[in-house]
Amino acid sequence: MTNTAQLALSVQLPDDEVFESYLSNTNSAVVSQLSIFVEDIAKKQSSQPSCFYLFGLTGVGKSHLLHASSAYASQLGKTSVCLSCAELLKLSVEVLDGLEQIDFICLDDIQLIAGNQIWQQAIFDLYNRVCEQNNHLLISGDQSVTQLKLTLPDLLSRLSWGLTEQLKPLSDSEKVMVLQFRALKRGLMLSDEAGNFLINRLSRTMSNLITSLDILDKASIREQRRITIPFIKDVLNIS
Repeated sequence: MTNTAQLALSVQLPDDEVFESYLSNTNSAVVSQLSIFVEDIAKKQSSQPSCFYLFGLTGVGKSHLLHASSAYASQLGKTSVCLSCAELLKLSVEVLDGLEQIDFICLDDIQLIAGNQIWQQAIFDLYNRVCEQNNHLLISGDQSVTQLKLTLPDLLSRLSWGLTEQLKPLSDSEKVMVLQFRALKRGLMLSDEAGNFLINRLSRTMSNLITSLDILDKASIREQRRITIPFIKDVLNIS
């Protein structure tokens, strides 16, 4: 891999996005299967597929689980990198050169390359090189393979070769649980009432809810106030 590529791919994983912090009973079986997939990579289980395709709607936690899988692989002594197609599209496809030497590659939001034939071909070529090296890929998308709007049939075929799992949307109670967990990590207490108020008055996507929690966290520190419903209304300007 070139020095430029190495620099571009120096991605810092979020410290709080690990398997233990993905709180969803609905998707517990998928999380377990992902964990086993990573463990089998570390054990060099040659019988397992080279690719795991994970799909689900926006906000179900795909990026969280890719970060968690990459972090777990590193913890088990394997080289790993987690990349977003949103970031890759800003770069030349040469950034993928030599990436197949890494044990475990996580590639997020593959649907974003649907209109880009050059990047579709590049990901297809990377997939083949990874398989030749007996290394592994975890790829996420917002639709099943058959519903992805990718126009390179060979790439769609490759994505169908491995394991495939769907993440289901979190229930409201699970969303509150996630917010409370993240609040506690920040040293905050978020009551059930405050959590339910947030998910009922704001966008229900987890990314937006967590962004709002970050805003409340900073405001709470600045004003030395607890996160109550009146405080939420005041800071986020909602009724």
